[in-house]
Amino acid sequence: MDICEKIAYIKGLAEGLQLDDSSKEGKILNAIIDLLGDITEEICDIEDGCDELSEQIDAVDEDLASLEEIIYEDDEDDCCDCDDCCDCDDEVYEIECPACNDVIYLDGDMLEEEGMTCPNCGTELEFDFDGDCCDCCDCSEETEE
Repeated sequence: MDICEKIAYIKGLAEGLQLDDSSKEGKILNAIIDLLGDITEEICDIEDGCDELSEQIDAVDEDLASLEEIIYEDDEDDCCDCDDCCDCDDEVYEIECPACNDVIYLDGDMLEEEGMTCPNCGTELEFDFDGDCCDCCDCSEETEE
């Protein structure tokens, strides 16, 4: 028997006793039973809200698990072809300009250009990039063949 059923049972017992509403004891008992009824209603509403929130949290958790599976599945792929499996463009490389000692940050696309002008002093910079873009495989051998 849950709390809602218990208060209904107590109300039924009180009605069966035919308490006199004009007596002090009857007034107090009826007020207590009404208060218990109100408290029970609030508790039942809270329980319903908790059940609904629990269902929503479970749904969000399932969606998050699906997203994690999609996101982390890409990280688990074996490296076989740089264009397909390695995201070399996301790597950032740091170089220092020999003329002004300014630190310049480059991505994979910028390295493929084999050179650039220093944004700080205008010195022409050349890159000697060997083509190894990742640690998971020997991409230079695959691209040379």
